[in-house]
Amino acid sequence: SKTIKTTGNTMKNYCYIYLLAACMAPMSLQAKKAIPYSGEVCIAPLPTVPTPLPGISSDSYAQRFADSEMLRFPKAYQLDHGKRLFFGYSQGVGCCAMLDMWKNTGDKRYFTYVEEWADSLINEKGEIHLYDMSTYNLDYINSGKVLFDLYKETGKEKYKAAMDLLVEQLKRQPRTLEGGFWHKLIYQHQMWLDGLYMASPFLARYGAEFNRPDLIDEAVKQFTLCHKHTYSPETGLYHHAWDESKSQRWANPQDGTSPNFWGRSIGWWFMAMVDVLDYIPDNHPGRASLISWIQGLAESLPNYQRDGLWYQVIDQPEREGNFPEASVTTQCMYAYAKAVNKGYIDAQYRTIAEKAFNGLKQTLLLENPDGTLTLTRCCQVGGLGGTPYRDGSFEYYIGEKMRDNDAKATGPFIMGCLQLGK
Repeated sequence: SKTIKTTGNTMKNYCYIYLLAACMAPMSLQAKKAIPYSGEVCIAPLPTVPTPLPGISSDSYAQRFADSEMLRFPKAYQLDHGKRLFFGYSQGVGCCAMLDMWKNTGDKRYFTYVEEWADSLINEKGEIHLYDMSTYNLDYINSGKVLFDLYKETGKEKYKAAMDLLVEQLKRQPRTLEGGFWHKLIYQHQMWLDGLYMASPFLARYGAEFNRPDLIDEAVKQFTLCHKHTYSPETGLYHHAWDESKSQRWANPQDGTSPNFWGRSIGWWFMAMVDVLDYIPDNHPGRASLISWIQGLAESLPNYQRDGLWYQVIDQPEREGNFPEASVTTQCMYAYAKAVNKGYIDAQYRTIAEKAFNGLKQTLLLENPDGTLTLTRCCQVGGLGGTPYRDGSFEYYIGEKMRDNDAKATGPFIMGCLQLGK
């Protein structure tokens, strides 16, 4: 596509004509699986955002955005555009952000928002609505993170029972030959970066709070195996997934890795390493390795940052069709800011998080007429295999659907703003 060099109303007219033509395209074209996102809207400019007011702090943005989410989604199950009660990992991300808001502001509204969601899902026996252990889906574990604070604050035993149920799943979780958790039962022999965020910080926190050091060891083991099989020394990045059997069409026949570096999967991994260290003792033999991997990733990621943002396929920001994406940017912003605050990486890396914050404000964050904030260009979903088959190609990733205010981006944005405010 060509860049149209014009301004003002002329530019608006060109964009309108282009988008109208795209909407009128033949249905057969629209039905194709992997139409690049950029091919649909790249000529239209990114959302125009007014210059942020000077003196507005990052934690003020956190509160404004958290309040915006609660106005958009009055019930927490609606986070991430949810349509039904569900113990979904995306709602868990959003609720973790709300609990951070509660801890930072003391405002009980945020806690109540999360508690009402959990109470609607978990009965007095600790059974979780629509939860099915037999799927051995690591995504289920993520929402268990909110139960620790709810249990401490309310004393409701049902929350502890629900956590015990999730630990039991991980005890039975199918594994690779070396002991790495399969991402789901349907994704046999596969470890995904996403899964480390979903399960391992939960497992380590359970171990720390309920005197189960063996579970802390297990969490560290999962990171060790995932690093071993997904790390790319050539790029300093991590492949989205690894197939031990090398039988998937997306798997490299030599080492089983997936073919590309998906931004959000690396964001999940970065956040997971930073978060899990909250629960790993200083004298644990795996702690130093985790910190070294955080430092290595922190050193590599600035090579791929453009105008403060990271891209959907993170290592190819200049490639035609690629685009800046909100969730990888917010996740890395959070991980950098927290890692600096915790002393895992040098304080100079705070500037990388600040660049991300400013890039989001200038390019992807919109202020609505009612004063609420919207975060644009969030990838709705990304994966490998399944039906229809996702082959992990560049074309696959840039063809995935984008939407506004996806909790995989908005939750880390709130948490990252709070970390920057510290």
